[in-house]
Order: sequence, then structure tokens, then C-alpha cells
Amino acid sequence: MSDPAWLTEGLAHLWMPYSQMRTALPPLPVVGTDGVRIELADGRKLIDGLASWWTACHGYNHPHITTAIRRQAETLPHVMFAGLAHEPAAKLAARLAKLLPGDLERVFFCDSGSVAVEVALKMAVQFWLNQGQTGRNKFVAFRHGYHGDTMGCMAVSDTEDEDAMHVLFRGYIPEHLICDLPVGRAAEVAFDSLLAGERGRIAGVIVEPLVQGAGGMKLHAPEVLKAISDACARHGVLLILDEIATGFGRTGSMFACEQAGITPDILCLSKALTGGSIGLGATVASRRVFEAFLSDDPHKALMHGPTFMANPLACAAANASLDLFEREPRLQQVAAIESHLREALAPCRSLPGVADVRAKGAIGVIQLEEMKGLNWLRERFVQEGLWLRPFADIVYCTPSFTMERADLARLTDGMVKVVTEWSKKF
Repeated sequence: MSDPAWLTEGLAHLWMPYSQMRTALPPLPVVGTDGVRIELADGRKLIDGLASWWTACHGYNHPHITTAIRRQAETLPHVMFAGLAHEPAAKLAARLAKLLPGDLERVFFCDSGSVAVEVALKMAVQFWLNQGQTGRNKFVAFRHGYHGDTMGCMAVSDTEDEDAMHVLFRGYIPEHLICDLPVGRAAEVAFDSLLAGERGRIAGVIVEPLVQGAGGMKLHAPEVLKAISDACARHGVLLILDEIATGFGRTGSMFACEQAGITPDILCLSKALTGGSIGLGATVASRRVFEAFLSDDPHKALMHGPTFMANPLACAAANASLDLFEREPRLQQVAAIESHLREALAPCRSLPGVADVRAKGAIGVIQLEEMKGLNWLRERFVQEGLWLRPFADIVYCTPSFTMERADLARLTDGMVKVVTEWSKKF
């Protein structure tokens, strides 16, 4: 069956993300979604093993979320959020403050995860400036880290690896301090020494808690996160947690930082915040950080304001998503998915060319020794009725928490089958 006319015509003008347009496979034409399935124009339905970049935690088209968006659209689809406020945003801010640990109680809404990180970086730098401490404008970030594609986000992502996503922008983006995660005593000592020696230049430390996502789905233990938090407290450095990918149950707890028993100074949210239905981001600050901006001096205010911040449709969706977390057993579902992923993907450990197999919450990873046949892998998964998008050196899945066991088994069986074929072919 040929592609629909809208794709043929539009593709001549589309610039697709993360794709070398000369060699990439053409995008598949999607005409609908339902539950955990993506419907293509030719009638095929694929089980989505990625939940649209791990956002659709409740599956697609959940009636509670779509109803909330529809009702909101009929009364107030959008209004500027400067000098005005509306119930969906106020309600959502209060609910997030109640859910998050410690005194993370001030919510700044924005459009996306990248913008949430940009706001966090600005907050951290200005926190020190507002107290008369100049020169604290550097951040400590970690190898294999990824925080987004905008200028500030690229700068605190790993650009040291020659295969890193943003390596081409060295010399353009600001340089910060990139180090190894403090795994093991020697690394802890090195990290502590870095903070001690550079304290006068450091505004904050930023880390993806427990899972470094786009850097290769690399896992670290809660104890590592606790060591980072303790060192930041010891040396008076702000801690920023990027929970854009890990927040809202993905790692097995509502927020990954809960597993380490820590509270950051600033926390970033997006992705599953709205249940994957519409874009929204949030940067949540502690009471201490917020109070540093209170002054009679207008220059000490946070000068940031995305045009569509706190969009009522997105806030209504996020409130509906939180309703579902309250009403339905999402974290128990994640625990069951983790157990299944650990067992079902384990046979790949013995395959030639496979370096590691791991799972954390609703994340399953098969790490290859070297990525070969990327387009072949992507095509084979579609042939198996699955939507998966291997990258770097990994084949991974991040399914919706509502995926039923039969579909989850089809997903993992397909992953094992295709990777087994890959190991023989490449």
C-alpha cells in the first residue's frame, strides 16, 4: 500500500528530529492511537513499546484525560499567565507541592522539559546573584547525562564523548564541569574534591536521578544519588534533579528521588506530567530558593515567562493524570512490569554482541556491544507489530503502565526474537 498523499506531500517539507534525513527511514503515517497501540494509515496496529518517549503512562486516549481537555477547551483554552491566573494551574501547583518531597513548594510552569531545565539553571545562577555572590555561574553535570536540546541544556549535557549528541556544539555552548557519577569510594572522593575546590564558581549540580535516559539508559543506585545530595549540602551547592523522564512512576516510585530519601533544591518535570497528552513542563523550587527572589528590588525577580506557560488545557490534563495515579494502582503495575522485564529479557544476556541486559521500573534495556544495522532493527520491529526505536548502543522499551500482560509478553518476546536474529546477522 502506498503512503497517503498527506505524507508524500508533507515529507518534502518536514525536518524530522534526531534523523539524518538522507539515510533515515521515512516516518510511518499514523492515523490514530488507542490504549497501547498506534494505528497506521495502511491499517496495521503497532504495540507502542515506548509510550511516545515514555510519556503516555496511562496509555493513549484515556477517557478521563481526554474528557478533561475537552471540557477545558469549551471554557478557557488559554490565557496569558502574567497578572492573571486560572483554576487548573493553581490546583495543579498545589497538588504537585503536596506530592513532592520536602519543601518543594513553588511551581513555575513552562512549555517543555528543555525549558524546565533552562529555568532551573537561571534560578540557580540568580539565587546566588540575589544574595550578592557573583561568579557562581558554572554547573557540575555528569558523563552520559542529557538534559535537553536548547542552549543551556546542551551545555550541561555530556559533550566530551565523541559520539555524544551535542558534540558539534563545543565552543558554541558554555563550558561547565563534567565528571563521572560518584560510583564507588574513589569517585565519591573526586566528586567531593571538585565541589570543595570549585565551590566559589559552582551554582549547582544537575543530575538525572537513577536513570540517565538519552545517554544510554544507564542506571545508578539510590546510594549514588544520596552521595551527590550529601556532597552538595556539605559544600553549599544547589542540587537540581532532572525528573523529566523519571518522574511520575517510571522508576517504580512516584519520583525517583524518593528512593534515595532526598529533596533537591530545584526539580524539573515534564513528559508524563500530562499523561503524554499535551506538552507541559514545570520547575519546582524549594522555599529557600524561592525566598531568595523576594525583594523590593524588581531586578531580583525571575525574568522568565513562556507565552503558553500554564496552558489551561495542559494543566487540566495534568490534573486528570494525577487523578488516575490516585485512583488506579499505577505503581503496582510498574512493579509487575519490572518483574516481567527482568525475566523476559534475560535470555539476551547470552547472545553474541550483547553487552548487558537491565531493567528499572517500567524501563527495559538490551545494551549491545556495538550498534550495527540500526535501520534493519527498526524495520524488523515494525514487521513484528512493535514500535521501538533503538539508538546509540541500546534496544529499549518504556511501556505504558497500563499495558496488559499479553501485550507486554508480545513486546518482550519480539525484542528477544529480533535481537537474537540481529546477533546472528551482524
